[in-house]
Amino acid sequence: METFAQDLISLIRFLMPGFVSAWVFYSLTSFAKPSQFERIIQAFIYTLIIQVAIESVVGVTLWIGSYWQVGHWSPAKVTGLSLFLGVALGLLASYFVNSDKLHRFLRNKNITKQTSYPSEWYGTFHKNVTFIVLHLNDERRLYGWPIEWPSDPSKGHFLIADPSWQCEDGKEIRIERAKHLLIAVVDVKWVEFIDKSWENQNGQEGIKPATTETAK
Repeated sequence: METFAQDLISLIRFLMPGFVSAWVFYSLTSFAKPSQFERIIQAFIYTLIIQVAIESVVGVTLWIGSYWQVGHWSPAKVTGLSLFLGVALGLLASYFVNSDKLHRFLRNKNITKQTSYPSEWYGTFHKNVTFIVLHLNDERRLYGWPIEWPSDPSKGHFLIADPSWQCEDGKEIRIERAKHLLIAVVDVKWVEFIDKSWENQNGQEGIKPATTETAK
């Protein structure tokens, strides 16, 4: 039993840098956390990459140390380096996923048609920074600027700034004293992204049409 416990602790210690990378990645992206088994597999993959990097760093520093001795490697220093590389790898993976740069390069090379975003919903909001109209289930239409929106289209809330109701005749009724409005995504039937012609109105970004009224 003691041998099993020691082996388990050694395994966890070995996989810790990979778990750190996965924790950083899922903290900074909108991907849903996988099952525990998939997390262990990911930790193995991250750990393998980190171990290769550690061996490379140690090998280079030992070669340099054969000419100029500065210090020596200890288990504590190797552990610290592995955790540092775990955080760095998580940040690097998050950067490429959130920016879509890797998949964009691969799409340009006709290697894939996929994006790095977790869903079409997330990718659409990420690429279309503009005013939106939320078409609600009760047929009302809410116009405003999305400050926050749910990563999952089945749960969460929209945080809308400067909200107003959009009428059939094209006029907007401003919601009095409402700076922000929180709308549950389950109350939204579909989302309309407004053309960015508003960018040129009055030479300022974010200027809304002037034909608005106030709802009391």
